[in-house]
Amino acid sequence: MLKSFHHVAIICSNYEVSKHFYTSILGLKVIAENYREKRNSYKLDLSLPNGEQIELFSFENAPPRPSFPEAQGLRHLAFAVDSIEIVSKYLQDAGIDVEPIRVDEYTQRKFTFFSDPDGLPLELYEQ
Repeated sequence: MLKSFHHVAIICSNYEVSKHFYTSILGLKVIAENYREKRNSYKLDLSLPNGEQIELFSFENAPPRPSFPEAQGLRHLAFAVDSIEIVSKYLQDAGIDVEPIRVDEYTQRKFTFFSDPDGLPLELYEQ
């Protein structure tokens, strides 16, 4: 039945800052960018290399969402990478705070966390 994720939707507080982060720093490809005048809102469709997508939205006066590691709801978004060390260093060189690299006790795979401009927890997971 379910085959993969089609997209994940994110509402950001500062559209230009988040657009720069997801496109220029993380390197996601822009599929489409639309300004919706009636909503005074942007919708940016982004693609990962495998075709999965992130929709980035801006809405006026969107309330902040608390993001605690163990809060109920979506915990984080995880991106598969070939080398944790290379991507972690790249992000740090771009001024992004990245947690120390850890090893998953069950899979023995390396992983680490960082945040987007609004504090959304993002994970790198080495395949």
